[in-house]
Amino acid sequence: MSLIGKDEKEKIIEKFARHVSSGKVEFFKNASTEFVVGKREGAYLFDIDGTKLIDCHSNGGVFNLGHRNKEVIEAVKEAMVELDIGNQHPISEHRALAAEKLAEISPGSINRVVFGVSGGEAIDTAIKIARAHTKRAGIISAEGGYHGHTGFALPAGDPKYSEPFKPLAPGYSKVPFGDTEALAKAVDENTAAVLFETIPATLGIVIPPDDYFKEVRRITTERGALMIIDEVQTGLGRCGDYWGINTYNVVPDIIVSGKGLSGGIYPITAVLYKDELNEFLHQNPFIHISTFGGAEIGCYAAIKVVEILRREGFLEHIREIASIFKNGFKELSSAHKDVVVEVRQVGMMMGIKMINEMCAPLISFFGFKHGIFTVFANNDTSVSQILPPLIINSNEASLILEALDGCLLDLEKALA
Repeated sequence: MSLIGKDEKEKIIEKFARHVSSGKVEFFKNASTEFVVGKREGAYLFDIDGTKLIDCHSNGGVFNLGHRNKEVIEAVKEAMVELDIGNQHPISEHRALAAEKLAEISPGSINRVVFGVSGGEAIDTAIKIARAHTKRAGIISAEGGYHGHTGFALPAGDPKYSEPFKPLAPGYSKVPFGDTEALAKAVDENTAAVLFETIPATLGIVIPPDDYFKEVRRITTERGALMIIDEVQTGLGRCGDYWGINTYNVVPDIIVSGKGLSGGIYPITAVLYKDELNEFLHQNPFIHISTFGGAEIGCYAAIKVVEILRREGFLEHIREIASIFKNGFKELSSAHKDVVVEVRQVGMMMGIKMINEMCAPLISFFGFKHGIFTVFANNDTSVSQILPPLIINSNEASLILEALDGCLLDLEKALA
């Protein structure tokens, strides 16, 4: 018996409003975009009424391998025959195996892993490691960034996410992303870590200067602070390499991974850190516990994700599809130069910046008409995020570009 479509669409919306989020329902009703996710497969999402969209959001990278990836599903099924969630206290064969696989694709001496459930929890953990190791409190992040909604992660993001929940954990400050002079002035003897997304998605897929992260690495090393890179969205192939930071030839102290590590099937995140940072957790092995973090069933989703990522030709495929988008974006920019300001792209981490803050929400609206699901960058609503699954083929890439052309035509008419 199917789990999808047991109720009429309107009844589902009514129940969701009553028991889950009345605010979301009101938002989508006002925007006339009451999309109720039904069937999902590969690069596609279907409304409960059958409307078909190419997913150009991928839930921020959760669905890097597409929806309901058969290999990941089979890996989790096999694990469920013998395993369960596991227990955080004893030694776990399965967490050890998943950690080993992650260490094998990580740069430099990054070879240790702490598992979690959500990206915010993983950022919390990274900050805890940095503060414990340096015995300093200061955390510097980017203005307009986003690192999650949990305790230590919340103050590192844009104030719009944290203002209602004051008082916040102290010790945080922010600098403009990409500004090395501002960073050099901010990092001092009280700084435990500098925390940046490789490419800040919520800020608008902002691409840093080519030498930016080399300077971040130099400044933090000179002043005894750690460099934490948030790869929750940019990691695991999205930028055309195992990690987005690899494209800048820099090795941070800590990498935070999430979303795509789940394979879209079982929630799991990971904080990967250098061996040199292990002393505190070695001395205090039970100080950080995540009951569901690194669930043994979930470890096999992560292991399969890494296996697929490492297959011959997989990264090359991402780069080839990224090249199709790069050429297509040039044509779109030329055809719609009155509304398109800039295209931002590293691999398949992509965004289109337009002339004002109304544009990207309108593109999201027009996307339903043209067959794509895409969202705007919440901290810069002039930018549409374009993050399709990494497994799409060249024909699907062309369909996305055609849909974006139609959306931009509609945008030009609306603005006129």
